[in-house]
Amino acid sequence: MFGNLFEEDGDEAEGAFSSGGTRVAKAGDEPPAPRGRSKLCGIRNQGGTCYLNSLLQTLLFTPEFREELFALGTDELGSLEDKDKPGAKVRVIPLELQRLFARLLLVDQQSASTADLTDSFGWNSNERTNQHDVQELNRILFSALEKSLVGTSGSTLIHRLYHGIIVNSIACKECGNVSQRQEDFLDLTTCVCGMSSLEEALWSMFVEEELFQGNNLYRCAMCDKLVTAAKSAKLKKLPPFMTMSLLRFSFDCNKCERYKETGRYSFPLTINLRPFSQQTDGDDADYSYELFSVIIHKGGCHGGHYHVYIKDIECLGVWEPAEDDTDKKKAPPKAKQRVKDLPESKLNENDPLSVLTAIIEQEPSKSIRLDQLGQKLMEKLGSSWGKAFKKDYGPIAKFLQSHSEVFMLVSNGAQVALTTESPMSEPPGPAHPPAAAGPQGDTVAELERQQEASHWFDLNDSAVTSIRESDIEKQFQGKESAYMLFYRKSQLQRPTEALSSPHYKVPHHLIQMAQEENVKLQQMREEYEASNNHVELRVHLASSYRLINGALQPINSEPNPGTALLFDRRKTVGEFRLAIYEQQEQWEGDMVVTLAKMLPAGLHLYKTLTDDSVSLCSAGIDTNPDLFVWNGLEVCGASVLTGVEWEPVLLTVVRPSVEARDEPEGPAIDETGDNTNGGEGLKKEARAFAGGATLSEVREALGEPAGSLLCQEQTDAKGGQRAGGGSSGWRMFSPDDMVRTLKELSLKDGDAMLVLEPQSFDNGIFTVNGDVITVMTPSDCRWLQVDFQAQGGGDADERRRVKVPAAGDTLLCEVKQRAIKELQLPGADYCLRQMDSSGKLLPPVSEDLCVRDAGVRLMTTMMLCVGRAPKASQLFLHFSVGSAPPTGILEMDINIEKTCTVKECLQIALNAFGIDGTCWHLRRLDWCEELGEPLNDEDASLSELKINNGETLVISEGRLPPKGFLELSVWLYRGPVSIATDMNHTDNGPAEKDHAADQTDSHPSDLTSVGQVEISVEGSLEDLKTQVLTLPALQNTCAPANFLRAWEMEGRSLARILRGNQITLRKLKITSGSNICVQQLLKAEDLGPKEIVLNVKMGVPGKRCYYPAEELIWDASRDPSPAGLRTFVAESYGLPAASLRLAKQQPHKQTWEEICSWSSQLSKKKKKKKTDSLLGAPFHLKDGDVIGVRNLLIDSKDFDIWEDEQEQTEQQHKGDRAGSSNCAGSQTKAPKRPEVALSINVGVFSSNCH
Repeated sequence: MFGNLFEEDGDEAEGAFSSGGTRVAKAGDEPPAPRGRSKLCGIRNQGGTCYLNSLLQTLLFTPEFREELFALGTDELGSLEDKDKPGAKVRVIPLELQRLFARLLLVDQQSASTADLTDSFGWNSNERTNQHDVQELNRILFSALEKSLVGTSGSTLIHRLYHGIIVNSIACKECGNVSQRQEDFLDLTTCVCGMSSLEEALWSMFVEEELFQGNNLYRCAMCDKLVTAAKSAKLKKLPPFMTMSLLRFSFDCNKCERYKETGRYSFPLTINLRPFSQQTDGDDADYSYELFSVIIHKGGCHGGHYHVYIKDIECLGVWEPAEDDTDKKKAPPKAKQRVKDLPESKLNENDPLSVLTAIIEQEPSKSIRLDQLGQKLMEKLGSSWGKAFKKDYGPIAKFLQSHSEVFMLVSNGAQVALTTESPMSEPPGPAHPPAAAGPQGDTVAELERQQEASHWFDLNDSAVTSIRESDIEKQFQGKESAYMLFYRKSQLQRPTEALSSPHYKVPHHLIQMAQEENVKLQQMREEYEASNNHVELRVHLASSYRLINGALQPINSEPNPGTALLFDRRKTVGEFRLAIYEQQEQWEGDMVVTLAKMLPAGLHLYKTLTDDSVSLCSAGIDTNPDLFVWNGLEVCGASVLTGVEWEPVLLTVVRPSVEARDEPEGPAIDETGDNTNGGEGLKKEARAFAGGATLSEVREALGEPAGSLLCQEQTDAKGGQRAGGGSSGWRMFSPDDMVRTLKELSLKDGDAMLVLEPQSFDNGIFTVNGDVITVMTPSDCRWLQVDFQAQGGGDADERRRVKVPAAGDTLLCEVKQRAIKELQLPGADYCLRQMDSSGKLLPPVSEDLCVRDAGVRLMTTMMLCVGRAPKASQLFLHFSVGSAPPTGILEMDINIEKTCTVKECLQIALNAFGIDGTCWHLRRLDWCEELGEPLNDEDASLSELKINNGETLVISEGRLPPKGFLELSVWLYRGPVSIATDMNHTDNGPAEKDHAADQTDSHPSDLTSVGQVEISVEGSLEDLKTQVLTLPALQNTCAPANFLRAWEMEGRSLARILRGNQITLRKLKITSGSNICVQQLLKAEDLGPKEIVLNVKMGVPGKRCYYPAEELIWDASRDPSPAGLRTFVAESYGLPAASLRLAKQQPHKQTWEEICSWSSQLSKKKKKKKTDSLLGAPFHLKDGDVIGVRNLLIDSKDFDIWEDEQEQTEQQHKGDRAGSSNCAGSQTKAPKRPEVALSINVGVFSSNCH
């Protein structure tokens, strides 16, 4: 179920592996893994067939069913080869079931596929991924088999094994007449709800009587009248196999939803059905049943996963105890200490062969269980086999099998011993039992006693694990609990020859088919192992290299030196050496193979492979695919130092090149070239040196005199080159550093080293300050490009540009003057401005600063613009009149002192624009470049208000209110005057109104501006209402302040009601420029913090419209839940609460959201259930919301009205038109597929069809 949500990976499945690019790509997909240690085969999940897999495994481990199915030959069933022939009557379902059972018994693979079987069912891909019920499948599969086996000797297979009869009786209490009716069954459905056990459910079904009495009488046929009677049921016929289907899923009529019974429901391992049977005179053995299969469902009523617990009656698998039980029973108290005390001299932790051998040798019996071996390996190395070796050597079981000369697997692969100590015995096949020892090395007698006990397995799709009988009790309750129980009569005994024999009564042609598949699988695995173990090595011959400064360099400059060779990594070093020797016929002397690695400095040698018996895999070729073949002493007459400590380092040697100093436009330094003689004053050369060489040896190798200085380039804190400045700094190595090696000095590939002679300080290029040398070269004295565009110029081609030489300490005023001079511009004020990545001009830079301090990067472009550059104490500000740029009436750039106040700044800007008057103020732009808050504090300086350089200020018309005052715009709602209604509703019901079809909008649209008021921020809401009443437009309004309701507006809609007449405007968070709307009431109002003003509309019965809205005030502090609101509305209208349906209107979506209870969650902190509150998610009720009401007693219409549908249709048409341009590439979401009942297609067969 649920696709691959519950799909398991195989225990021994391996993914593709690649190490260092040396592993060869696989020729094909990985073959199926062999069976695990249980020697039982699982079934692969096709996406949602876990329920089918559980039932098929149960039928497989029902030997009587399996053998009778195998007894049907091709003369009765036909042949699958003829199924496509016209007119052929081939019974495909039983044939595919035979083949599947044969594969599960005999084919050595971890899991089998049911694709052929489900194809015979007629299932498509949807039915393989849809979830279905296993109890339903049980009945449908048995029905399909009965239809498929019509006319064969197996036509009564299902009837003989699973068919039972129930007798239902009704006994008249007056005349004693008994009326009986028989009922056939293949499985018994037992109740779980209200029951604690299977026995209790069976007792309720077959022992207790149901009385017909009182108003529920029974009409007796003999008495011909209504009489008192008793109804009962008994089992008349007991089948050999009794299937119990547990009713775990029930329906809650109150909530109208399904749910799963997860309470405790026990069931016995053996059960006696005598108390429930009609005939009770037989022996106990006739009524005794043993549990052998439990199908388990994990999840809820809408989905989950199935797996099955099965008792291995015939001992086909190898049962093992749980690992924790094994450790407690087998591991001696000092096992961990004994493993840790292994001699380190005998243990190579990088060689799994050495590690495993040492661990087994410490055991007294020289053998150990495979699971204990993995545990002790973890204790010794600190990591598991999967983390340490699986990537290179595969699963531990495969590694042991591939080294059969060292290890011997016994007890069906459950125990491993060394070949020199363990007895010689053939390891059994994939499905054969142990010969002389049990899973823990027990004797045959002990094994027989174990087989008499319970041997249970958990078959979970592809995975098969051993479990204990006590684990079944864990499935009595919970979300993962028993769902179907399968019992078999205790009288059914298996013959001795059937025990531990998977071939028993399997037809010869199916055995032959399984053998052929095993051969094919073995070939696939061998080919896969061969391809997976071939690595591509790169062999380097000593005759092709020479030693230069501690690194091996190829004599001929080739991009990929060395010869590629494909070789099996499982072969030994001796075999590899022999293969090389055969290719090199002219080789003379000793041949030594050494692991090598290609470094930036050249090829370096590491470990020499001296042991010819070690495999290449153990030698470490996965991490070092390069092998160097030489005589082990010298290369071209030079001795080679090997090892990590002698790894060569590639350094960039820098020398002065003074003759090129006067070429400012010379080429840049090539950082990657081997020998670059640039024209910028420094010459660079890449040289390799041995990591173990000292600085004195490096200086000698460079041919420099003893007095020469070696310097290392300084870096910043982040490890990069020193930033800024126009000069580069170097640190001199001290005399003590000259005797230290490159490794000790932490020099790495790519580091630069400056080499200076003492006379170099005479030319002025190099300056010394302590141990720091500063190099002033043309490479640090670069340039800046200055562009100028005349006013009115539109084309970039009209721009004039000049390249001005500049250094890090060059003043920007010098750059500007030189650019003006070279561009021959007339005398005027100019400034330099940088551009961002989008081409937008940035504020001018201060010309008093140098290039470095101003943050200007060399070799970039600056614009020369008309205007005066700001000083260090000034801000460059952009002013716009009326609105934000670019829609402003006038715009101008002005330099303002940072210490100027807002009032002074405004006056400077007004003078610059030539604007008169005092009714102006300044506003900043918000984050989205729109008009923002005004600068109210006119006495504050620009720096105090954190006005930044380059910011835009808008000059807006209107005088600012005094400090501490607010200027508010006032609106009047001129809708119909409403009376706020509380719990005591006295008006006539809305059904008595004539204008029932009218509908008013919840947010009034007839708003009229009545002026502005100026009020202190410390004034109360009552002061605001009083001042509003003094406006000229409201002089004729005769009402006290508490007869006004004040709303805060957002745009043109009402947002929230301002509560608390004595609360200050500051606490109400009213800001200057806000819009306030007042509404006249017919009575005084003082709303509490949780009193919500709602517009309630009662639906017109039988019509899709509403009566006019009526305003109600709901006190949510009493009960904010949906039930509380429903009770409030019911009391307001005098209606029963149970008959009302409520919904909240969503005006923007033109929909109605019905108000009902929702599932609450538990608070993690308080550990208590949260109350459903309509003030929070998902409804968020607030002032002005529209609530629709439908009276179920007289009205069954939905909440939507015709206007909503028309608006939705219009919005959909607009959306379709807007999205028509993109419809070519869009994909329509497929509608939800309807639920389809489970079915199996079966052909038509007659009784004479063979």
